[in-house]
Amino acid sequence: MLNAVDKNLLEQVADLHKIPQGAYNIRKNGQGVGRNTTANIDIVTKGDKPGIDIIIKPGTKGESVHIPVILSETMNDMVYNTFEIGEDSDVVIVAGCGIHNMSSEKSQHDGVHEFFVRKGAHVKYIEKHYGEGDGSGARVLNPKTIIEVEEDGVAELEMIQIKGVDRTIRDTEVKLHKNARLIVSERLLTYLDQTAESNITVELLGEDSSAQIISRSVAQNDSKQVFHLNMRGFAKCRGHIQCDSIIMHNAQVSSIPEITAFHSDAELIHEAAIGKIASEQLIKLMSLGLSETEAENTVLKGFLK
Repeated sequence: MLNAVDKNLLEQVADLHKIPQGAYNIRKNGQGVGRNTTANIDIVTKGDKPGIDIIIKPGTKGESVHIPVILSETMNDMVYNTFEIGEDSDVVIVAGCGIHNMSSEKSQHDGVHEFFVRKGAHVKYIEKHYGEGDGSGARVLNPKTIIEVEEDGVAELEMIQIKGVDRTIRDTEVKLHKNARLIVSERLLTYLDQTAESNITVELLGEDSSAQIISRSVAQNDSKQVFHLNMRGFAKCRGHIQCDSIIMHNAQVSSIPEITAFHSDAELIHEAAIGKIASEQLIKLMSLGLSETEAENTVLKGFLK
């Protein structure tokens, strides 16, 4: 069922060189093409709309779930996935979507992922987006992630746009209860005339909840990026937003961090910086024998790592 194009997409978005061990669900061109469950992780097809329910039993430790989506045909694909992360579990979920578009028509995937992280659970969620193909049709990816973290739970997110995505709107909404923690690392690259909008809203509802959001991006050529990062503290809590961007050529970047405190013991910080590559970095690398282009690529790779 998987050809060379499919396998390359899976490698790019999920680091898969072969069918993974453990639980997985592979979706290709709107249809499931492979699934496996374990004693602790069940995957069930939704009955009312396209998508799956991923159910992780309480106390599950050291297991992973791969749920990549690949599109090699021109289409509009929509999926709704729900994750039930059982109490005191500790798991890794690898998602992501890759589009291979060789046509003049748009190919688009919209995904809604809803997480319920139960008391004392820890989930690491890795989402990579990637586009390729010589067609003139747009490659569009619009993810929406909704997370609720119960007492003492931890949600750790790596949200990465590698390359080749022409348009994206990325919405993330998180609610944190007592002593819950959120850690977000967002990395994004745009070039040519691509556009990207990222909207992250975090509500710190419980006492001693905490959130850290670090967003790094590179905008090249005539691409445009807009970031809205909104953090709201409703109790004694701690929150930190950091948004750093490298801008090149004729690109445009807008970073709009917002913090709002509704409690006197809420401690919220935001930082934002937009700038070009420092010339001394390029000079140092070029003195080691790299060309200017090689030096630029080295700096950008390190910045987005």
